[in-house]
Amino acid sequence: MHNSFKPHKRILMGPGPSNVNPKVLDAMSKAPLGHLDPQFIELMDEIKSLLKYTFKTENESTFVLSGPGSLGMEACLVNLVEPGDKVIVCVGGYFANRMTQIVEKIGGNVVVVKETWGRAIEPAKLEDALKTNPDTKVVAFVHAETSTGALSNIKQLSEIAHKYNCLTIADTVTSLGATDVYVDEWNLDAVYSCSQKGLACVAGMSPIIFSERAVQHIKNRKTPIQSWFNDLNLLSVYWSGVKRIYHHTAPSNQFYGLHEALLILKEEGIENAWRRHKENSAKFISKLKQLGLDPFVPEGERIPNLITVKIPSDTDEAKVRNELLNKHNLEIGAGLGELAGKIWRIGLMGYNSNEKMIDYCVGALKDVLNK
Repeated sequence: MHNSFKPHKRILMGPGPSNVNPKVLDAMSKAPLGHLDPQFIELMDEIKSLLKYTFKTENESTFVLSGPGSLGMEACLVNLVEPGDKVIVCVGGYFANRMTQIVEKIGGNVVVVKETWGRAIEPAKLEDALKTNPDTKVVAFVHAETSTGALSNIKQLSEIAHKYNCLTIADTVTSLGATDVYVDEWNLDAVYSCSQKGLACVAGMSPIIFSERAVQHIKNRKTPIQSWFNDLNLLSVYWSGVKRIYHHTAPSNQFYGLHEALLILKEEGIENAWRRHKENSAKFISKLKQLGLDPFVPEGERIPNLITVKIPSDTDEAKVRNELLNKHNLEIGAGLGELAGKIWRIGLMGYNSNEKMIDYCVGALKDVLNK
C-alpha cells in the first residue's frame, strides 16, 4: 500500500538546497503551460530580463538550462572548448576539479593551477601558468568554491586571462545572488550558476550567460559542439527571436518558481541582498566562535553565504550531523574530498540568511556539542 509522499519540513542549512520563500512554492503549484505557449514565451523573456539584472550583464545570450549547476558547467566547457584546445583550470576544491574531468572528456588539454583547499586562488599562479602556456585558449575558475568555503577574486583572474587573449569561464553556483557578481564589468565570457542557493529557489535550473566574444568564438569553431542538449546554437533559437524553435520540454512549473525567486531578489535589490549576506555571515561567525567553532577559511577569503568550520578534535562529526537532523530537524553539510571529516559546511543563504536562522543553528549546535 503506497501513500502520497510527505517530506519532512527540514531546516536546510547545508551547502544547498536551502529553504525557499513560501511564495516560490505557491508559484510552482500553478497550472502548467506548454513550452511554446505564447504566455510561456513571455515568462522566458521576463526570466531573461531578471537574470540580466542578477548577473549584472547586458548579454543577449542569458538564459536558463533545465538542469542543475553541473549542467551549466558542462554547457560552458562543451561550447567553448574544442578537442586539442589548451585549458587552464584553477583548482582549489572539489568542484573546480570536476571542470578538469569535463575538459578531459571532451578532448581538451588540461593545465591545472593548484591551490590549497580552503584558500582563494593566488592570481600570480595563474599568471605564471599563462606565461608557461601562451597557447592557452580558455581559463576556467570557480568564484565561490562550495567544497571549501573559499571565495576567489575572479575580477583579477579574468583580467590576467584576457591579458593573454584567453576566454574565461566562471562558476558562480554558490555566489550568484548572495555576493558581488559583475559579469560585464569583470569581463566574464561564460558564466553559470544554479537555482537552489543564493537565488533561493528549488534545485534543477542552471542560469547561464555567454558574452558576445564567446558567442563569436562558438560560431567560428572548426569542430562541431560535442553535445546536442547543450549546443548554444540550438538553445539560442529557443530563447530568442520572433519564431521560437522547440528545443526540449521546459519544466514550466520550475520556471514559475525561478521567476518568483528572481522577482523577490529584485524587490529586495541585489546590492541589499549582498549586504544582508555579508552582515549575517559576520554575526554568525562571531556566535560560532563563542561555541569554540573556528572558521576554516581565513578572513577576507570567505564565502559570506557558505561558512565552513573546523570540526573540534575528539568530535564524532557524523553523529553531530545526525543528532542535528533527528533532534533539531536541521541539516548541515559534511566536508567533501580531502576535507571529509575535517569541516562542516553551513549555508546561510537566500531566504535563510537572517538572524532567526543564525540563532536556531547556533542553539542546536550548542545543544548537540554539549552532549
